[in-house]
Amino acid sequence: MEVHQKAQREDKQIIMFTHLSQLLNLFTGFGGLIAPLIIWLVKKDEIINLDEEGKKVLNFQITMLIAAIVSIPLMLILIGFVIIFAVGLLTLIFPIINAVKANNGQPTSYPLSFKFLK
Repeated sequence: MEVHQKAQREDKQIIMFTHLSQLLNLFTGFGGLIAPLIIWLVKKDEIINLDEEGKKVLNFQITMLIAAIVSIPLMLILIGFVIIFAVGLLTLIFPIINAVKANNGQPTSYPLSFKFLK
C-alpha cells in the first residue's frame, strides 16, 4: 500500500488569516473559535507551521471562552465585570499582534493560554 502525503507549502497569509479569524467573536460571539478550527482542521497538513499556530489560536480561544463563562457568576460580586472586560480586550489585541507577527515570519505567542491541544 502506498501512503500519499501532501507536500507542505509555506503560506504566511493563511496563518495570518487564522489569527485574524478570531475577531469574528466581535460579530458573532462564537465564530472566533469555529473559523480557526475549520481552517486548522482542513489545512494543518498542507501549510508549514499551521498545525502549531492553529493549536495556539484554539488554545487561546478555549481559554478565553472558559474565562468568559467563569466571569458570568462572578458578576454578582463585581469582579466578573473586570474579568469579562479583560477577556474582551485580550481577544481583540492578541489576534492582531500575532497576525502581524505571523505575516512577518516572527514567532507568535498567546500568554495566559492553557494548552488543551498539544
